[in-house]
Amino acid sequence: MNKTNKFLTLLSFLIIEAVMPVQAANFGGPDAVENQIEEDAKIKGAAIEGRAAQSWFDWKENLQKEKGISLGIDYSAAYLSASEKGLTGEDTASSGMLRFYGSWDLVGRGTKDTGALVWKIEHRHKYADIPASDLGFELGNVGLFVPPFSDQKSRWTNLYWRQRFNDGKTTLVAGFLDVTDYVDVFALGSPWTGFLNFAFSTGTTTIFTPNDATLGVAGGTMLNDKMYLIAGLANAYSDPKDPLEGFDTFFDDSDFFTSIELGWTESHDKIYLDNTHVTLWHVDASAAGPSGWGAAFSYITFLNKSLMPFVRGGYADDGGSLMQKSLSVGIGYQKEAGKDLLGVAFNWGEPNESTFVPGLDDQYALEVFYRFQLAEQFAITPDLQLLIDPALNPTEDQILVFGVRARLAL
Repeated sequence: MNKTNKFLTLLSFLIIEAVMPVQAANFGGPDAVENQIEEDAKIKGAAIEGRAAQSWFDWKENLQKEKGISLGIDYSAAYLSASEKGLTGEDTASSGMLRFYGSWDLVGRGTKDTGALVWKIEHRHKYADIPASDLGFELGNVGLFVPPFSDQKSRWTNLYWRQRFNDGKTTLVAGFLDVTDYVDVFALGSPWTGFLNFAFSTGTTTIFTPNDATLGVAGGTMLNDKMYLIAGLANAYSDPKDPLEGFDTFFDDSDFFTSIELGWTESHDKIYLDNTHVTLWHVDASAAGPSGWGAAFSYITFLNKSLMPFVRGGYADDGGSLMQKSLSVGIGYQKEAGKDLLGVAFNWGEPNESTFVPGLDDQYALEVFYRFQLAEQFAITPDLQLLIDPALNPTEDQILVFGVRARLAL
């Protein structure tokens, strides 16, 4: 039995073990569709009180109660400007994104064992010569800024079935997934509401991440009051503009990305804010990339109901990830849930030799952002980054990057 088959056997065993009668947290991270809708509903204490178009929100609330349909629409924009020209002469980038997402409880509505269709459709577009997601590599940085802010135009991100079992204690999802919704989830790593640099998101750039709308299955459950388990298997290579192609690649090519995560949280209601976990992952070799595996860890705690210090890191053995080794430390501050948010973090990274040429220098990044919740529907986030020794641009020791992100949620 080869390494991949051993890994898949272990994964299958853990998924089966996860389906047990224990209390489960909501599946996925803050960016998962149903959690995003729920988080937006919690926003309060904005600088401008009250909501415009209140009748729209009243209609959505009634739709959810009467039909089991939850809806979300948002528009986000990001602008970045660097202190130095990039490798092809660019020093600014900007993008916008319109998203329509929701869930529809079609089975078991009114009970805890609901089954729902979950979807997310997006239009990603650039304003300038290059989209915001490309400026990192343009500056010679091994890494991305706000990865979803690309120029892919219309595309799918999610279309899957979500099923809860055992009196709502276990959740499984199957269909076209975004693996960053459940792999190495980090509350401050959202490109829509947290840090802009991907170094502070999934795997601190040491985890291979398939494209969105990848065909797969995943599940999560609480093993007891504090321990939880999340596991998944997905197509390693997908095309969000043509997700149906994933059926061919999933069943014919069998090039999989698999992950297992074991975590500890102080309590269910603090799972995003008080969380320690270890994630193991593996990607199969294919014509599109090498095989590889890795491990990531994350520690974030919630102090004095406002401070969120964290330490996150990872290691990759090949696999096509951006970094081979990476470590991030930082802190978040939010006086009250749903209000303004401050984030400060520092990252060290060693580029993956199987992805880039061997011998690249280590690189460093410092980021500070402040998310102003100007209204319950609208937030704006100024951001400042210092890139130190960008690995693909040895002529520059330091590059400052100013950014601003805005999000309107309806």
